[in-house]
Amino acid sequence: MNNSPLVEVDANALQVDIDLIYAGADNLAGKVIYQDPRCLLHVDAERCLRQASRLARQAGYRLRIFDAYRPPYAQLLLWQALPNPEYVRDPSLGSHHSRGVAVDLTLLDSEGQPLDMGTGFDDMREPSHQFYGDLPPAVQRNRLMLLGIMLASGFRHIDSEWWHYELPEADDYPLIDEQTIRSASY
Repeated sequence: MNNSPLVEVDANALQVDIDLIYAGADNLAGKVIYQDPRCLLHVDAERCLRQASRLARQAGYRLRIFDAYRPPYAQLLLWQALPNPEYVRDPSLGSHHSRGVAVDLTLLDSEGQPLDMGTGFDDMREPSHQFYGDLPPAVQRNRLMLLGIMLASGFRHIDSEWWHYELPEADDYPLIDEQTIRSASY
């Protein structure tokens, strides 16, 4: 019996691209983080992501997911690589990714190219902040397009990362450990 609140994001059904950055070594830690590179989300977040994908497609875009559910061991590895609470949540507090209710993503254009967001994913500097003012108008529009899509779909943003969205009241969701994932069948 599957008692996990997580579901696997079906890229074909949702019409999204999945590029889990922490499944490879090209990330802020400089090493492979994920032992199980499935794109999982809490059922509530997956429902909102479905809506976000519909809205993005209506506007002529497609979503690319960089990260979703993050096991607690992975949060610890990221914290060890960058122990800065402005960008990586202290694992003792429990990441919203480790609750399955946060997703990191961007928009792709009709040719499948990522929109210019001013910085790359996991660029842990001030220009990555959601409302950083010293960026060209086209970049501001791209960020606002993603923001509008995600807010209209039930997510909220955080100030320090343009790519990070999470469900409201994320701390109310329980942390989900690896044992729950291993016992779940998908």
